[in-house]
Amino acid sequence: MAILDFSSDTSAPAHPSILTRMQEINEGNLASYGGDSETVKLREKIEDVFETNEVFVWPTYSGTSANALALSLFCPSTGSILCHEEAHIQHDERGAPEFFTGGGKLSLLPGKDALIDESALNSAIDRIDRSFVHETPPHVLSLTNLTERGTVYEIDKIARYSNLAKKAGLSVHMDGARLSNALSTLGVTPAVATWKSGVDILTLGFTKSGALGCELIILFGSSCTKGTELLTRAKRSGHMPAKMRYLSAQANAMLSDGLWLKLANHANEMARNLSIELCKIDSVSLACPVQGNEVFAFIADDLAKQLWKQGVKFYRWLDGSYRFVCSWSTSQDSISEFSDLLNKLSCE
Repeated sequence: MAILDFSSDTSAPAHPSILTRMQEINEGNLASYGGDSETVKLREKIEDVFETNEVFVWPTYSGTSANALALSLFCPSTGSILCHEEAHIQHDERGAPEFFTGGGKLSLLPGKDALIDESALNSAIDRIDRSFVHETPPHVLSLTNLTERGTVYEIDKIARYSNLAKKAGLSVHMDGARLSNALSTLGVTPAVATWKSGVDILTLGFTKSGALGCELIILFGSSCTKGTELLTRAKRSGHMPAKMRYLSAQANAMLSDGLWLKLANHANEMARNLSIELCKIDSVSLACPVQGNEVFAFIADDLAKQLWKQGVKFYRWLDGSYRFVCSWSTSQDSISEFSDLLNKLSCE
């Protein structure tokens, strides 16, 4: 029986290539705190993959620490961060960005399918008045790609939003926990999806893609001047891994031969197949487009409860829809088995 676990891509095992690379570098002594040869190699890989040597790279264990550390570099305690009202930094990080910034505020913006509405962004930017002491002026615009609804920001929108932000003196952060899935859909290079479109700071996730636990904070261009401050904050907050070679090894394995993109291609394909099977049921409709490895669908609550009783794992979402997530390890057999079960239960 296939494993019918669509709860999250973080539930998936690590890809064998990750474990192999970690075993390969598990020999002898290497310098600690990022001074090792594996981390040096990672920096070189990032320069190659992102087509620039104006980068500063820092590995960490979790997406929350990556986002919070990155945002704390650019948002003071008296400032705010513009983000979508469904953003991960708002709903799933227990106030970590506020904690790491020492009190910086999240200013929430609406938008369909977890994409910030352009008119809302324009309004927020137009209201900025740094001389008005009664409000909390934004210092950062944070975008998520894939979004929390599994949708993508098209490249022209990233560039347009980045331009609006920078004209107002804001830095641009991208939460790229599922960037590989977005790249698979967009069909562009990592450089085009990030710094070439105006992104200053990227938190690049590999954990959801198939790593054991590895996220990168990447500073581009003039933002690299914040590198020393990043190290200081990482050390003070307990996010300076002593044996960094094991984090860097994971990232190197993911970036070698485009593994991260190959795994994302598979996960996205499985999500598309899953959505097709769901939509074969008359009472099921998609809550938003399937543009990555997540499917959000409206299904009858009774049917959802029956699926849960049969051991299928998935979550109810904020709007009453249900989220199904595919990963690199999701098999076509599991999709087929889910389809058979779905058809059986919907006919009862």
